[in-house]
Amino acid sequence: MEIRTARPGDWEAIWSIVRDIVRRGDTYGYDPAMEEEQARSLWMDSPRATFVADDDGVLLGTYYLKTNHAGPGRHVCNCGYMVAEAARGRGLATAMCRHSQRVARELDYAAMQFNFVASSNEGAVRLWRRLGFEEVGR
Repeated sequence: MEIRTARPGDWEAIWSIVRDIVRRGDTYGYDPAMEEEQARSLWMDSPRATFVADDDGVLLGTYYLKTNHAGPGRHVCNCGYMVAEAARGRGLATAMCRHSQRVARELDYAAMQFNFVASSNEGAVRLWRRLGFEEVGR
């Protein structure tokens, strides 16, 4: 499995992952009725970079990395991670987060902030704590 930069031809597989997770409505604050065009803008067009976890041509997960705020806050990045249901429990979120931390440093970010992690997303909350993130609000 490799984590690589997303290509335009990856969108169909990325949309499948994003759509299924957003429709469930229990891990992200996105509208469960989000349309594909809005998701593509959010995941592919707006971020500074988008990546996929590719297992011999099968996309198992994806994440984006973007500047959290312009101006004086531009040194802080934000990421969103999603793993396909069938690929959960294999350490992909951990691998993608570690990858994103390396990429963030390469892009000269000084910090990473997750703006919204649903408390019902217990796996993500555990992972972020294990990787050294601190919860600053609930």
